[in-house]
Amino acid sequence: MTGGITRRGFLSGSASAVAFPLVITGNALGGGGKAPASERVGLGHVGVGGQGGWLFHHFQHVKDAQSLAVADPFRDRRESRAQACKGKAYADFREILARDDIDAVIVATPDHWHVPIAVMAARAGKDCYVEKPLGLSVEQDLACRKVFQEHNRVFQYGTMQRSLEHCRLACEIVRSGLIGPIKSLEVLAPNGGTGGSTQPTAIPDGFDYESWLGPAPEKPYTVDRCKPQGTYWIYDQSIGYLGGWGAHPLDLLVWGCDADLAGPWTVEGTGKVPETGLYDTVYDWDMTFRFAGGVTLTFRPGMDSTRFVGEKGWVRVSRQDWDAEPKSLMATKPGSTSCKLMVSTNHYENFIEAVKKRSNPVSPLVDAVRSDILSHLCDIAVRLDRAVTWDPKKEEIVGDPEAASRLHRPMRSPWTI
Repeated sequence: MTGGITRRGFLSGSASAVAFPLVITGNALGGGGKAPASERVGLGHVGVGGQGGWLFHHFQHVKDAQSLAVADPFRDRRESRAQACKGKAYADFREILARDDIDAVIVATPDHWHVPIAVMAARAGKDCYVEKPLGLSVEQDLACRKVFQEHNRVFQYGTMQRSLEHCRLACEIVRSGLIGPIKSLEVLAPNGGTGGSTQPTAIPDGFDYESWLGPAPEKPYTVDRCKPQGTYWIYDQSIGYLGGWGAHPLDLLVWGCDADLAGPWTVEGTGKVPETGLYDTVYDWDMTFRFAGGVTLTFRPGMDSTRFVGEKGWVRVSRQDWDAEPKSLMATKPGSTSCKLMVSTNHYENFIEAVKKRSNPVSPLVDAVRSDILSHLCDIAVRLDRAVTWDPKKEEIVGDPEAASRLHRPMRSPWTI
């Protein structure tokens, strides 16, 4: 704060933001392509290992953003990242949410923390960039959307393919009807797995395991629980690769068409749940969705991609590349189709721009909820070994109380949504 003016005052355009004169220092004017400090969005990073470290690195190159604080249960991680951005390190992320100079929070924690932290951040008046998958349950997804709408906060989902030109073009081709009405959809995502040590061992020095667990059930620390595979393949902490990796191709599906919104649909199929070892999320799944209007979707393990099959041809797209039939579709120029989706060339800059303009970013929460629900309904159908019917208008499971009960996952006290 300088002269009684906060960064939030500048971003909101409030009258108080121009009530006092400012003394602008050389550092405040920015450097290395940075905007003046008064025009930058103050960032707090929650979770800076793995993907969180990747995001931290990229946000350092966004000229209108400034990383001010870092929270992580691993002491060495938070201290090294805080030193890198000349910010402050916290063991408890709630101290970041209490700071008035933090405008937005980057949430890149293990999956079970995504929605709880995002919801607390929104209630504290912060915008959020949240890694995928979204919630640990459908109930969490819907609650997250409700809170962000009520508090008018900006939400960017970590489905970065929406900032790739070929992904946008492929979805524009489909939405423009150039392959005709959609007949079927095919989604592939990398598989889960088995294993993981269940042998309790000493908690490493400098690691706050209790904070890491948070709302997850209390379980002993093992060498595999907090590794990347563990955070994705343990049901207490994740839905597994159904959502953790499935979020990417399923997001492209909802960006390219609205088959999931047309009316009640069913999902059924098979999958395996490990009976031994630490890892216990679904793998080797083979799911079939039957949407209203006769459109079908198959969802299986494989190299992540989304294929739209229409009456006149098909389009297949992934983060790496795209293909189409007829091949003439490959010559389509960006921006030349009747449907024009939001253009973003940088996922991080797109988020910061949305924060400053108070607008929707390219990967909004409403679409994150749609794709995440597809994953959760797969999980429920596999675990119950029967078809499950979803009403997208009422947003509820139809005619199956036991399946409906699985839309909720308990949280360990004192954590709530």
